[in-house]
Amino acid sequence: MDLFEVILSIHIGLGMICLLSGAVSMLAPKTKGRHTKWGEVYHGAYAALAATAIILSIWKWNEIAYLFYIAVFSYGLAMYGYAARKRKWKRWLQHHIRGMLGSYIGAVTALLVNIGDSIPLLNKLPALSYWFLSTIIGSPLIYIVGRRYRKKPSVSKKTSY
Repeated sequence: MDLFEVILSIHIGLGMICLLSGAVSMLAPKTKGRHTKWGEVYHGAYAALAATAIILSIWKWNEIAYLFYIAVFSYGLAMYGYAARKRKWKRWLQHHIRGMLGSYIGAVTALLVNIGDSIPLLNKLPALSYWFLSTIIGSPLIYIVGRRYRKKPSVSKKTSY
């Protein structure tokens, strides 16, 4: 096994950790505890995943340059969502949801682009669809989840004259 294959194996393992920890975090109650612990695992694994993706894509640029762009863009979304939560930006929860779910869409896109043709039923679709399928499915979910956790405007008390 050469060094490229070692890094690729690490990258695949990190991708599996990201997909699993992201799913656990998404499905967990949105309180401190399981959601935040698995979210930290997701973020840490994603940082390492992006690093290995960048290394692999530079190594074989003519074959997998697209991996570089997916990694940079998707990890940028993860950082955006992570920073929104840690820095408590105004409307941080909306930013957090968009960033983290957007980064998850990026991870699923990378997976589909690389192995979609070996997944039963998906392998019946044109290869180009692997680039868009997770975004087509995931974007409405970001909207739905964002609405679910949007703060309701406070009702102002009527003043009596």
